[in-house]
Parts: sequence; structure tokens; C-alpha cells
Amino acid sequence: MRIADFAFRHPGLDRAEPMRTHPAELDAAWADARLLVLNEQGEACCYSASEIYYPATRVSLRRPESATLLGFDAGQATFALPLDALAHAPHEAIGIRAAAVQWPEMDAAIFAQAKAILHWQAQSKFCGRCGGLLDLKTAGYSAVCGGCGLASYPQTQPATIMCVSDGKHLLLGRQAAWPEKRWSLLAGFVEPGETPEQTAVREVWEESGVRVARVRYVASQPWPMPMALMVGFDAYAPMQAIHISDELQDARWFSRDELNALVAADELTLPDALSISRYLIMRWLHADSGTAEFWHTRA
Repeated sequence: MRIADFAFRHPGLDRAEPMRTHPAELDAAWADARLLVLNEQGEACCYSASEIYYPATRVSLRRPESATLLGFDAGQATFALPLDALAHAPHEAIGIRAAAVQWPEMDAAIFAQAKAILHWQAQSKFCGRCGGLLDLKTAGYSAVCGGCGLASYPQTQPATIMCVSDGKHLLLGRQAAWPEKRWSLLAGFVEPGETPEQTAVREVWEESGVRVARVRYVASQPWPMPMALMVGFDAYAPMQAIHISDELQDARWFSRDELNALVAADELTLPDALSISRYLIMRWLHADSGTAEFWHTRA
């Protein structure tokens, strides 16, 4: 099994944040812009069999207030728009997981950005302080209450995902709701007043009863299901007894040979290739000298 890269890592568009407060420049950019249209399920609605994006002026000659600026590439603007703002029927709709596999990396990254921001907008209709209606501002990146003036902004939910090992064995768990035979790394959301490193240690202990000795950041992945950011860590823990919480159906230590054999025999399945979880597992299975040094018992 090879180490496959994971989805949504492309740098994406130049997000052009300063332009969000300049309506005249946004209007000018609309003339040759393209749109990524999403339906209520967060699926991308393709313009045609060969085109992902809608030509902006085919939708409206003037920029709608509901159009969210995603950014620029080679001088061309890309906006996101909910399907209910269009009269045009889409050719087909595609989910984010399928697009991550089928689309070019940049387009998949743009989809991830659009899905997260439009989900936030759909959930941000009313003020959390006075209950008043919110109006979208700054090209879709803020919402301001018409009553009390409170401004709200998109919130990303950070979560940690941990490759827990003693160097020779990897800790994997499974939840009852997952597909049969599916095992993955332990993960959990960062709580208020907590660093991701603290979360990594706490979540492993809470879910498996395993005490982690140290952690090291590896990589991160935006995870628009709908608005998470997965922060990946290597976590060193001496092999020890497992005591699972009610969050897991099971958890086990696997050696490299055992894990490879179970996957080859189709007795165990790993997470989808688009996920950082799969990447971290494969990276451990193919540990190079730099990675292996972390698992040495020296601190």
C-alpha cells in the first residue's frame, strides 16, 4: 500500500480579502467571473457535462448580494452561490467526497471553501444576542444584525486526529456506526481553553484509556463536513491496556505485519484515501528514518 496524499491541500484561490469591502471592484470582477453553485445538501451543481462552473453573467448581469467571493485565479474571480438563487436547472450534482476524487485538486479545494462558507451562511440567519435578522456583508464573510449591530463571522471547528503508536504497534478504533470492518485513528474536537496538543492527549485517554507521553504535529486538513479543521499528530504512547469509552465499539493495537495482512485479506478496511486519517496511517506503515526517530523511547 502506497502513501497517498489527502484531499483539499491545494493552496486554492487568492482569496483577495481586501476586495471584500469594495463593492465597485466586486461588480467589475463579476463581468467575467465564474460561479460554483451549491444546493441545500452542499453538493456542487455542474453547469454542463463538461463545465463545473457557471458563467456569472449567464446567471445575472448584475452581481447578486448573495454571491460570495471565493477568490481569484489568473485574474478571474470565482464566486459561490446557493442554488435557490438561480432559475437555471443544474446538469448534475456531485458531493464533496466524489469531487475530491474526480476533480482537479484546485477545484476540489475551491469546493471545500464554498461548502464551508455557504453552510455557515445557511446557519447564520438570526442574531445570537437579540434574535434579529442578519444581513451578509463583506462579500459573504460576515453577517451583521440589523437590530443591535452585532457582527458574526464564519467559525471553523478544530479537531485533532492522532496516530498513536509505541513505534511497533498502532492504536486504531472503530465506531458502531461505521461500515463493517472499518477502523481508523482516534480523533476529537478541541474544547474551549485547550490547545490541539492538549486535545490529542485528552481524547486518546478518554476514548481508549491510553496515556500518551508526547505528541508532534504532522499536517492539517480542512474537512468541510461541514466546517472542521483536522489537525494531525503523531502521538507516542507505550503499549498498554485499552479501556474503551462508550464512543467506541472497539479499539486495538496492531503491528505493521498484522495490519498489512488484515487489509490484504479484506478483513479490515482503512479510511478513505481522501482523508488525513488514511495518510497518517500509511505514513506510519512506511515510516522513514525521520518519522521512526519520533517513536524511539527517548523524549
